[in-house]
Amino acid sequence: MLAVLHTAPVHVPVFDALRDEEAPGLAMRHFVRPELLDRARAQGPEAAGEEISAVLGAAAGDGALTALCTCSTIGGVAEAAGAAAGLPTLRVDRPMAAAAVAAGPRIVVLAALESTLAPTEALLAEEAGRAGREVRVRTELAPGAWERFEAGDTAGYLAAVDAAARRVRDADVLVLAQASMAPVADAPGHRVPVLSSPRLGLRAAAQRAASDASFSGLRTT
Repeated sequence: MLAVLHTAPVHVPVFDALRDEEAPGLAMRHFVRPELLDRARAQGPEAAGEEISAVLGAAAGDGALTALCTCSTIGGVAEAAGAAAGLPTLRVDRPMAAAAVAAGPRIVVLAALESTLAPTEALLAEEAGRAGREVRVRTELAPGAWERFEAGDTAGYLAAVDAAARRVRDADVLVLAQASMAPVADAPGHRVPVLSSPRLGLRAAAQRAASDASFSGLRTT
């Protein structure tokens, strides 16, 4: 069973649909904890560590073989907590970061939430080091986007993200830092290639849950 930790309920149907496409039949249980992001924003991601450990411990007790954290802000803390709890945990944006590093040295990170920027930059640096590549990372915020997300205005949120994405140029790849931004990656007319995290992350975690292999593979069979 794959445990999926979210900080927003909107992700549940998205990842259910991806599971049906990428790994049909895989048992998956969602854990939705918005308070983890609230704490991380107020006090820093590490402040949510104890609560994240408790959630992952409960998931392991329920029979999870691995876990996927869909929140980029707390993803690094979740990976560390999972390792300590004996439950292999993948942050959803790690496979995307590896793909971005492979795409070229000029990477732009676009986020709607400022607390996501530093963890995403750190992840890209980590993946660049692992690949032995030099990268130059720029960060951008989508003005007004997060306020629309919190208000439940999904169309307005995605429009704000898309508008910010279309202003990006002089880059080899644009990384959408939050899973909720994923539909923007499929919109036509962007000046640079756009990567999002949900499909790559789910594919990698599903492979791990199904085969108990490493997270390095990005496709299921």
